[in-house]
Amino acid sequence: MPAKPHSWGSPPWAVNFRPAKRSIPASVDFAIVGGGFSGLSAAAWLRRLAPAKSVLLLERATLGDGASGRTGGVALAGAAADDLPSLGDVLRSYKRIFRELKINAELSLPGAFELGRTGGIRKSPIHWNDSGDLRAVKKVPGGTVNPGKVVAGLARAAQVAGARIVEGAEVLAMNAAPSRRNGDASAVQLKVRLTRRGKSSTKLIRARRVLLCTNALSLDLAALDTVTQAKLTLALATAPLTRAQLQSLGLASRKPFYTVDLPYLWGRLMQNNAAIFGAGLVHAPAERDLHKIDIRMGEAAQRLAWLESRVRGLHPSLNQVRITHRWGGPILLTEGARPVFRTHPQLPQVTILAGFNGHGVALSVHLGHWAAQHLAAGRPLPGWNA
Repeated sequence: MPAKPHSWGSPPWAVNFRPAKRSIPASVDFAIVGGGFSGLSAAAWLRRLAPAKSVLLLERATLGDGASGRTGGVALAGAAADDLPSLGDVLRSYKRIFRELKINAELSLPGAFELGRTGGIRKSPIHWNDSGDLRAVKKVPGGTVNPGKVVAGLARAAQVAGARIVEGAEVLAMNAAPSRRNGDASAVQLKVRLTRRGKSSTKLIRARRVLLCTNALSLDLAALDTVTQAKLTLALATAPLTRAQLQSLGLASRKPFYTVDLPYLWGRLMQNNAAIFGAGLVHAPAERDLHKIDIRMGEAAQRLAWLESRVRGLHPSLNQVRITHRWGGPILLTEGARPVFRTHPQLPQVTILAGFNGHGVALSVHLGHWAAQHLAAGRPLPGWNA
């Protein structure tokens, strides 16, 4: 029986990894909530840094079903916010993590173009019609990656290291765990709904430390529902372009791009020369549940139609191009565009990592490594959320 279509559509890649079926313990040292880039990166590194400790990763649906598997795969050097203290060299860290975990994710770092409607670098290869003459104004560090292979590679590395990964495990609530006679009074109790073959059951899991990596989903669980904005961002992919089309579009260098003025647009080439373009935000419904958005209906469908019209109008080479994929992915917008990387306000045993503001492809993996160092070895959290 074919899989039920996702209401957010499907990107042009897949996560070709399913975790091994294993029993779920009643008690663990580290519980990670969220099976995306940051959660999987943390799981892989926790087992390396603390091999004697147990690590359990819980994913509500399937690995990469949120922002990580639905991003466009543009890897950038830093964060959306300028000058975050102690952030470090994100791209250098990203490459090192892939190398040490033996992940082949089609990573290519030729740089990226910032595009604008005023100014421009000498002999800009890009000249598009989009609310003015859109051209390259600056080259910055960056590149592209296959998001599906990143998710699968991180998950495989985490499982090989000994982490247990469970799909279909939604954390419904977190509370301070009841005290035990052995003195372990500082644990967290997770109430988890497990879904197996259409049937649901509930299990309580005790964890000494918890890392929340649910990003734009489960905002109430992370105490982010009143201080962040969750939205769905949209993208589409074309059929593979010819060499002549790439030359005429100014994309022969294979550099991804994003605009520095409005209306916003970003994009990249895939290995098969298909092009991805993204723009537009869809507001969360009144219930703040992004899963209720269907990109085939309402505001999302209108925004996708607007994006397709924009893409076809950028250049004559794109006028008749075939669109092969349309999809949406969650994005979490925060104050000052700073990532949330802090202790939970009510539960000191819980660390929150979320809110990458569209710059999470490399940053989330980098900060997932930092989160593992924090949990396993006490590395201090950054000061930008103080």
